[in-house]
Amino acid sequence: MALNDVSVLLVEDDPVFRQIVATFLIARGAAVVQACDGEQGLGLFKQQRFDIVLADLSMPKLGGLEMLKQMTALEPLIPAIVISGNNVMADVVEALRIGACDYLVKPVPDLFIIEQSIKQGLQASHQGEPSIDEMDALSHQELDANLALLEQSVEAAKQVQQQLFPASHIRYPAVKVDYSLFKNSDISSYFIDSTQVGDNHFIMYMAHLHPENNRAAFGCVLLRSFFNQKLKSYRTGQSSTLLEPFHMLSYLNERLVKSGLDITVDIIYLVIDLTKYRAAIAQSGKGLRCYLRNSEGLSPLALADSVSLGARTWDKPVTQFRTILPHERLCIATQTADHKQLLLSDAFTGLTYNAQLPAGGFIQLTL
Repeated sequence: MALNDVSVLLVEDDPVFRQIVATFLIARGAAVVQACDGEQGLGLFKQQRFDIVLADLSMPKLGGLEMLKQMTALEPLIPAIVISGNNVMADVVEALRIGACDYLVKPVPDLFIIEQSIKQGLQASHQGEPSIDEMDALSHQELDANLALLEQSVEAAKQVQQQLFPASHIRYPAVKVDYSLFKNSDISSYFIDSTQVGDNHFIMYMAHLHPENNRAAFGCVLLRSFFNQKLKSYRTGQSSTLLEPFHMLSYLNERLVKSGLDITVDIIYLVIDLTKYRAAIAQSGKGLRCYLRNSEGLSPLALADSVSLGARTWDKPVTQFRTILPHERLCIATQTADHKQLLLSDAFTGLTYNAQLPAGGFIQLTL
């Protein structure tokens, strides 16, 4: 049998779908333990070892995201596949960030898709981080399908972006992030992301995607997905690329080029060592600037323009290292005078439609 001796924890609150999937997997040779909600699933996970977890995201008592967070804290290397039936892309992306190896969307048209996803998840967990070519082979058709959907529907692209962007004020244990991004059409071609990695590092980036149409919404999903892959690799001890801005942008460039989707990105990517208050910063493209902010205003860091990520003529990013003093804040902003003035006025409004302002904005990090 294709799944002989594979132990699966199946966590799903829909009893009909759960039984259909369980019956199929058992017929394929797997040993399946079923749970009807996240709370029961977590309890079973603590009692015995499983090879893989297959979980719905929307469940009562304990949701799939919180359940996966707790499972990953107990066993970081466990592969997990999430199933989403609510079309909330932000939940899927967050699940991938937590450590899920794949996601499926209900209704699943063919149960053999679940079997293939389980095989890939197990293979990845046994072999370590997949190569660029392996990831391309697994994901290229899915990327094309999702891009086609977003290009055909402005509303779908707009919804995806709204789900991806956080609130205007984001508090982490050691860092505060505030931002404003202004759009004057349905889709923002600018994107921000940030996360604290363990106790000692914080990562933040701002990106400008081209072309500035529905494709930019898909570019946001791509960036977040590529970032999540390296975050998972770091958490499982397979790669430190996430904490190395030069190598991270090189990785992102290779992924964008190999995707074949003709999306290019201007980006500033920075990593803060929270034990030394030292920032490592890398930039590709132009139009964005990194600033130190203090009581006297904004001081731009010396990062020269370069070729955008995803361009076939790309060479390498521009990098700089900088110690952040206690009274300084680190900012990334577009070069529009209105945007910089709003930044200095602490006008942090998140993602905002404003027909009176050029597209763009700023993000600020306070230690």
